[in-house]
Amino acid sequence: MKVNSGLCVLALLAALPALMLLQGCPRIDPDDPDAAAKQYLRKNCMDVYYYWRDDVLNRNAKLDASSYDIYDYFDALLYKQDRWSWMCDKAYYVSDETGVVSGTWGVSLGQAVEYYGDYGLRVRYIYPGSPFEPYGVTRGAVLTRINGQNVEDDENGFTNEKLKIYQEQYFTSPQTFTFRLADGRDTTFTTSMASSLSTRTSLVTRVFQPGEFAGLTVPVGYFHYLAFKSNFLDDISKAMDTFRAAGVRNLIVDLRYNGGGDSRASDTLMTYLAPREAVGKAYVVRKHNSYLASLDDAFKDENNTYNIGANAGGLDLDRLYFITGPGTASASEMVINGLKPYLGDRMQMVGDTTYGKPNGMYVLLYPGKNSDYEAYDKGDYANLQWAFLPIAFFNENSRGESIPWDGFVPDHYRPDDLFHDFGIEESDIKACLTHLVTGAWPALPAKSATALSTKAEYKSGYRVDTEEDSPHYGRYWVKKAGF
Repeated sequence: MKVNSGLCVLALLAALPALMLLQGCPRIDPDDPDAAAKQYLRKNCMDVYYYWRDDVLNRNAKLDASSYDIYDYFDALLYKQDRWSWMCDKAYYVSDETGVVSGTWGVSLGQAVEYYGDYGLRVRYIYPGSPFEPYGVTRGAVLTRINGQNVEDDENGFTNEKLKIYQEQYFTSPQTFTFRLADGRDTTFTTSMASSLSTRTSLVTRVFQPGEFAGLTVPVGYFHYLAFKSNFLDDISKAMDTFRAAGVRNLIVDLRYNGGGDSRASDTLMTYLAPREAVGKAYVVRKHNSYLASLDDAFKDENNTYNIGANAGGLDLDRLYFITGPGTASASEMVINGLKPYLGDRMQMVGDTTYGKPNGMYVLLYPGKNSDYEAYDKGDYANLQWAFLPIAFFNENSRGESIPWDGFVPDHYRPDDLFHDFGIEESDIKACLTHLVTGAWPALPAKSATALSTKAEYKSGYRVDTEEDSPHYGRYWVKKAGF
């Protein structure tokens, strides 16, 4: 599964150097610049770490690597039911590790189609520092014109012609846009992509106080977390420090666009969210292939039980709400699955069904000698060419329960509300606060134009790529730029 440089959002669970096994290495084709990387991919990655190793070993040995480019060769090596494994180039990987994206508008666009029937190109979230930010663009704003050309989902619908305008014009920089802002005003401006945009994993950290929401008598924390990244663990600790200082015992964790990430970040988050009585107990067990376990005892099941760590700053929550959706995957689902045995009814899921990724991978970097990994660990990626991420293990919680392949169905379904910014008026957040105050879920929002949408009914329309359409655990990538 191909990922080019541009947008970098990794969805992985750990990083580990590849075992250097050189048995039966084929001759390297001098005319293929990626021949050595392909050999490394098959012999040191797929033939060792891949969860379905035994299913594909003999077939892969017969493949002629020289007849594929490296991306297609990676795909050819995969097990037929594998919809998760992927690879990327150096620029993509380094961008994610540093959180710096080049050439981007710094926003995620989506369409409220499934429930509202609205094909409008609406802002799902926007990063601080986005070129759109100075013009008042927030979540809920809808893109209506690009370079003076209409892309609005109006009485003519969102047609194929409008989709083509978006595809051909949106990633041109500089560009002139017209947005209808969340308050109904139109704004037109010309701007250029950010040449370099520093991103963080925490989009919103907020405490809702009594008096802000009817019936609320205690402070409630809201944490919008976009990705599990080990280089940004302080995003978690700073947010949790804010909640603890405010006396928060009821927390909403918004993972609707969180496609997963590094297990060091999920380990950290677990220490804050888990109840005190769960400290020292298992929250995930990794299951590897039998060949890998035979090579190294470190990969046997009993050595791959990860326990909840002690944390004096843990919140010891009374109630925990997760907001989820099709973009909730991997480490996000692992945290939810790991907490289920310990929180029971104190934990609720609100929103839509998650992506469904019951497994994880190690980041296998090429070149991959020990000296290379020593440099990578220090942030020196000068020699890096490729990152391979084949599925290496499946996850279970302390009760032996796996993440469903079709994803977790929430306790309370609600469509993603692309019409309000993140706050007490946003449908999913309002539902959590209502349930906390009353013990009941509010009615679903109306689908009609009088409620939120610009139109009451749509028969058909065209879709842009969205995060949940991608095999990358709820993430997506585009060839030029964007979130």
